[in-house]
Amino acid sequence: MKTPASLLTLSVAACCLLSACVAAPVEQIPEPPPPPPDTNVYFYPGSGRSVSAAQQDRDKFECNDWAVTQTGFDPSLPRVPPHQRMHLVAGGPPPGTAVGAGAVTGAVVGAAVANPWESGRGALLGAVAGAAVGGIVEAERAANINRAEQQANASALGAHSAALEMQASHYRRALSACLEARGYTVR
Repeated sequence: MKTPASLLTLSVAACCLLSACVAAPVEQIPEPPPPPPDTNVYFYPGSGRSVSAAQQDRDKFECNDWAVTQTGFDPSLPRVPPHQRMHLVAGGPPPGTAVGAGAVTGAVVGAAVANPWESGRGALLGAVAGAAVGGIVEAERAANINRAEQQANASALGAHSAALEMQASHYRRALSACLEARGYTVR
């Protein structure tokens, strides 16, 4: 028969071994923001035409203003700042719930399967084992939530980037049309 000191040592060793099974939380690495959409339009005076630099600047300014009005896209404005980007918040039980539930379940099972005169020790060992299993479940659930958040954020960021690129394309077309109407060659 084992002594109480050896049982305590065994319990502590089991706790240490089982606590190593719990995974550390997954660290989220922020994704870099997408590059700004290309809004460059290259233009020069049409063949046989001479235009001063001041006139070119005035035409560029007026055509830019007209293109912004027509498309609603202003390339000089900053893009959506990081704190306003979508952030998915997953609901569910508070952190640590699975650990507590595992400990209680393990204690009940441990007491039930132990010899009647050793039910306290069975409950203790069952609680330790149940808490460790609950910690594993909790870590896996947290990892799944983190993966889902990253996928949702990546999808939203991709959709936002595509919408910005489409607006930039419309802006470039409008700016090009204005400059061509004023006699410039646009590339």
